[in-house]
Amino acid sequence: MKTNKYVEELKAKSAEELNQELVSAKKELFNLRFQNATNQLDNTARIKEVRKNIARIQTVITQNAAQ
Repeated sequence: MKTNKYVEELKAKSAEELNQELVSAKKELFNLRFQNATNQLDNTARIKEVRKNIARIQTVITQNAAQ
């Protein structure tokens, strides 16, 4: 249920907002990987969640471009 709501929110955003969200998600992923490499990351499942969110954002961008 939570992911469906997130995808619906993404679909309502403009292309510029989606690109900004994609950039911020990639920065967050970089920071999480860095924390993981230095053994400072407590919740390693967050990496997987952010990767999936990046894929969701890219999917919505591709769908919008096809329309």
